[in-house]
Amino acid sequence: MPESFRLLVKRATQVVAVCGGGERFLSGVAAQQLVVIENGGVVVGRDGLVKAVGPTDVVESQFRGATFDKIIDASGMVVIPGLVDSHTHPVWAGDRVHEFAMKLAGATYMEVHQAGGGIHFTVEHTRRASPEQLLGSLTQRLTRMLRAGTTLAECKSGYGLELDTELKMLMVIEKARAMLPIGISSTYCGAHAVPKGSTEAEAAQDIVRVQLPRVREKMTLGELRVDNIDVFCEKGVFDLDSTRAILQAGKAMGLQINFHGDELHPMNSATLGAELGALAISHLEEVTDEGIAAMAKSKTAAVLLPTTAYILRLPQPRARDMLDAGVIVALGSDFNPNAYCCSMPMVMHLACVNMRMSMNEALAAATINAAYALGRSHSHGSLEVNKQGDLVILNASRWEHLIYQFGGHQELIKYVVIKGEVVHESDKTMDF
Repeated sequence: MPESFRLLVKRATQVVAVCGGGERFLSGVAAQQLVVIENGGVVVGRDGLVKAVGPTDVVESQFRGATFDKIIDASGMVVIPGLVDSHTHPVWAGDRVHEFAMKLAGATYMEVHQAGGGIHFTVEHTRRASPEQLLGSLTQRLTRMLRAGTTLAECKSGYGLELDTELKMLMVIEKARAMLPIGISSTYCGAHAVPKGSTEAEAAQDIVRVQLPRVREKMTLGELRVDNIDVFCEKGVFDLDSTRAILQAGKAMGLQINFHGDELHPMNSATLGAELGALAISHLEEVTDEGIAAMAKSKTAAVLLPTTAYILRLPQPRARDMLDAGVIVALGSDFNPNAYCCSMPMVMHLACVNMRMSMNEALAAATINAAYALGRSHSHGSLEVNKQGDLVILNASRWEHLIYQFGGHQELIKYVVIKGEVVHESDKTMDF
């Protein structure tokens, strides 16, 4: 009996493996040196894992006589790893399109927040929404991300700010994980804002003494799988002491530290994160030199969100300073009612134009480094043997077209593949 495999991709003009030596991240000069194979091929096994990556003639010779569920002749096309979105808030009800005019007129994030808009507006609507309503909208948003090439996305709670709604959101994320092919890294973000009628100290105490123990209980029972703990460490939200207490409580129950820091004010969040062994810190528009040095030393990833800086007209994150200092730089869309973007190709374009990243650095930041920020770079983020067979096939002669073409990636992306299965082709999405 010939050996059977799930997928063979052959004759691709380029296979961008990103890494070739089992690297868990790319920083500094290494982020400029991606592994690219000309006239390449990829084989994915029935277990959904990559079995071979290399020149097509070598791959075909190695698997001569084997059978494949699907063969894709990628002549004239390009293969890249599935994109990883390392920061999203996709579970909510109540969009904030009406606030966009306020922002365009010059209102700051905190001014909108203090006027009863922002997070609290979405919290009110999310609390009222049924799990079915939240799951329906989450499914649509994740499918939209998938069509734009994202095969692994971080998904946060955080629009409940009290136990029942936070658990409702986490359960919705869990249902989506079971229903959809897209990979999900689940984040508890109960410390997204201070609930109305509470003080910061009261909110932090509720999270540590009430919410997190219930989340742990659900995890122990197998009802939830939560991966990360997040806090919005910001002036007027959670200060350093409250942030430390919540993050340490989450770490004690096995959650990876991956939190918001140094967005609107220099809070020394980066230094705190490095001290706590944080896996990643997001935003960092106001990071200090000391924070950058601390993150480089602790190997804490910087998850930069160029959409947020663009929409809120904030200073751009100091990507070049971080890259030059050896910080592991990742990218995320920050999809949420305030920054409605499902597209990592657009995020990479903004990162290159506004944050002065090279295209190689941006692709590394949206693949292997974004996977590292979620603790998944051993299984995702590059096309290497024994990693998950997630890939995107572009109808282009060079991979850089995915960044160079600003928008319109729905015409550029021919196939999205997860675990060796085609889950999106051209302008139609497969039934899940």
